[in-house]
Amino acid sequence: MLTQRGWATAGAGTALALLWFLFGEPELGVAALLLLTAVVAALVWIRRGRPRLEIRRQTSPSAVHDGDHASVTLHITNEGVPLRQLTITDEVAGLGTAEFATASLPRRATYKATYRVLCRPRGVYRIGPTALTVSDPLGLASVSTRAGRVDTLVVYPAVEDLVGLPDVLGRNMAVKARRPEHSQRGGEDFYTLREYQQGDDLRRIHWPSSARHDRLMIRQLEIPWQARSLVVLDVRAEAYSNPAAFEAAVSGAASVIRHLMHHGFETQVWMGGPTVTVGGGDSGYAVAMERLARVRTQPGVELAAAASRLRYQGGGGMLVMATGAPDPSLLGLARVLSPEYPTAALLVAENGSGSSVGDFQRAGVTTVTFDNGSWARSWNRAMRTTWHAASAGS
Repeated sequence: MLTQRGWATAGAGTALALLWFLFGEPELGVAALLLLTAVVAALVWIRRGRPRLEIRRQTSPSAVHDGDHASVTLHITNEGVPLRQLTITDEVAGLGTAEFATASLPRRATYKATYRVLCRPRGVYRIGPTALTVSDPLGLASVSTRAGRVDTLVVYPAVEDLVGLPDVLGRNMAVKARRPEHSQRGGEDFYTLREYQQGDDLRRIHWPSSARHDRLMIRQLEIPWQARSLVVLDVRAEAYSNPAAFEAAVSGAASVIRHLMHHGFETQVWMGGPTVTVGGGDSGYAVAMERLARVRTQPGVELAAAASRLRYQGGGGMLVMATGAPDPSLLGLARVLSPEYPTAALLVAENGSGSSVGDFQRAGVTTVTFDNGSWARSWNRAMRTTWHAASAGS
């Protein structure tokens, strides 16, 4: 197809041809012929040079935290005729576009192009397919196509480095184990019951309890691990007065999850829907962070129903809740879970919630407020003044 320059050239050639017809000046006819011939030649050129390329894309890393950079590398191999005046455009939807140009790309040749992306805000972004445009040397005509697959770039929430941990115990306060100790007993001897999670052994389903609770319950054949926790992200739309407060709560939850993981905690994460388990090391971390990258506020979330379900997730020593403006419903969740999680903390993303925060403090919940765009200062201060700063592996 003709480019803007091509249409202008064709228009000029047509005008000169009309003037030649009216006035009979041979110079006008020659000029018109040259311009129109150039346009026709450009169209013939691009029909010959239609691109046929193989494109491989590498994104490193494919998942980053908000504010980090990712590098995208394109490997472009020409599978067709030699190309001239090739323009390559690769778009990360919502984050930006990279454009490269090369004067020539011989047959079977491979070129490499790399660009960097500032990843902000959190979310899941589509990369590609790559747009390819071949034009004639004068830029009068061009042909475009798309090649390559669609890739995904996951931007996790922003995280902060936190310091200090509470000296928490597991469900059985007499147990001092720092790592899971699986029971060697079989049959009907088990430590406790918890709700079925995807991937559990179906042979451990306890059918009488499943019938009583109207949900599948699993026999947990292990002694509890002291370093267990639950992180609850409040996804109720009414808990936040603005999107920035929700983003702060998501960032706080992500920071706590990473902090607990680095200290060997096994953490259940709830953000509406099924929980995600993040174990010591990297187990479950990517799954939890990707869900946090996608999470949005939801209307009509019933925390009371969520609390009753979370009671059967296995219990532990520590509960962390992240919200915008705390209210009685969230306080009710904390009270329901307090027998299972004797140590609790509340991350508050919005100011002006003093009376509600006081209710949590009177209930024994340590509060951490979003202080001038940072969680770390308040968290670290709470560790120094409220809890014993001890790591899970000490």
